[in-house]
Amino acid sequence: MNVIISFNCIEFEKIFMKIFINDVPLYIVPMEKELDREHYDLIVDATKEDIEFDDLIDDVLIRKASSEFIYSFYKFLRNDKNKKLDSLTCKVYDYETVVSEFKKKFKIVKAAGGIVTKSEKVLFIYRLKKWDLPKGKLEKKEKVEVAAVREVEEECNIQVRLGERVCKTWHTYTRNGKNHLKKTSWYHMEALNDKKMAPQKEEGIEKVIWVNKKEMRTVLINTYRSIRYVLKKFHEHQEGLVAR
Repeated sequence: MNVIISFNCIEFEKIFMKIFINDVPLYIVPMEKELDREHYDLIVDATKEDIEFDDLIDDVLIRKASSEFIYSFYKFLRNDKNKKLDSLTCKVYDYETVVSEFKKKFKIVKAAGGIVTKSEKVLFIYRLKKWDLPKGKLEKKEKVEVAAVREVEEECNIQVRLGERVCKTWHTYTRNGKNHLKKTSWYHMEALNDKKMAPQKEEGIEKVIWVNKKEMRTVLINTYRSIRYVLKKFHEHQEGLVAR
């Protein structure tokens, strides 16, 4: 689902912007970046063909996309869940301008969260009928790292030690008729004390559990694509640390 060039997480994020819209990943990529064309089931030139969003299936690459095209796709997917589409990649000229114009359409929300580990187990919360990772919005003037630890400790009633940043995710949502674009920074954390671990009920969290490798597949079936992406980046990050 990604470009063929391999980078560490921080370098990787500088190549393109990946946004989850109704849990479908939208990639905005500079025109000059090489992609593995064999990955895509359909490749279309936006300047030469009319594109019907309803007809898109599997993994699609749109070349020469404009900021207007990308926002139109967002509005379509926001209101109509296309379950046939696995991902949409838009190659664009003037990448920085396109990304900037897209962001201007939204209220930007900053959040932070953690991939908390204990031995080989990972901490998950159960909220809104989905398995998720603990995270939350930054408070006014709060540093991202501080917010990440605070949210994890509040949502799960545990104590953690902050590790390295793993990745960031972007996803859209609508609230009170306004478009929001949430940027979440994810950090690896180590559990220090989980003796009183409990879900923060007032935040809609029903369960907090440790998940081992054997249980992971079952949990990942009922989570968000964005969370699977975060865990994939975490495993790549851990492999990179071992290789150093």
